[in-house]
Amino acid sequence: MATVESPLISLEDYASMPENGLRTELVRGRIVELTRPTYLHGLTCVEIAFAISSWVRQRQLGRVVSNDSGIVTERDPDTLRGADVAYYSYDRIPKGSHPGKYPDVPPEIVIEVRSPSERWKDLRAKVSEYLAVGVSIVCVIDPDLRTAWLYFPDQPDRIVGPDGDLSFPGCLPEFSVPMRNLFE
Repeated sequence: MATVESPLISLEDYASMPENGLRTELVRGRIVELTRPTYLHGLTCVEIAFAISSWVRQRQLGRVVSNDSGIVTERDPDTLRGADVAYYSYDRIPKGSHPGKYPDVPPEIVIEVRSPSERWKDLRAKVSEYLAVGVSIVCVIDPDLRTAWLYFPDQPDRIVGPDGDLSFPGCLPEFSVPMRNLFE
């Protein structure tokens, strides 16, 4: 029996689809269904989002988005990834402006929290996509290991262990949060 490939869809088609309650991403023109995050995943996301958001709001530097907010990483065929947490400075999205459904600029920082069902191979592919479109720092946090991996376009990767402090050099000067605080 022959398999019939469905036609690729564009970002615009994906954005206009009605919400169906499923978690999905658009990957090279195809809709990919994702699993529902765990409690620890959600806790880690809210803790890092709160820490960064509080810090940047006090200094009026930009905005933090979460909840799988879409980031365009490829065009033709289109790919839209859902970042767990992302930081956009006011340099990239000016204060008071709100882009349409998906910004046409990448954030400075993307944070992905690894779910138990996610394979490292797939996470590294996302990291590469984010860096290729201009994200300055991609952070992957593994809640089970209480460890973060930081990826940069032009520097060696960095690992922050459970007793370390997570920071984002070059993007958020002087920001730092103890890793242990993300899991309390």
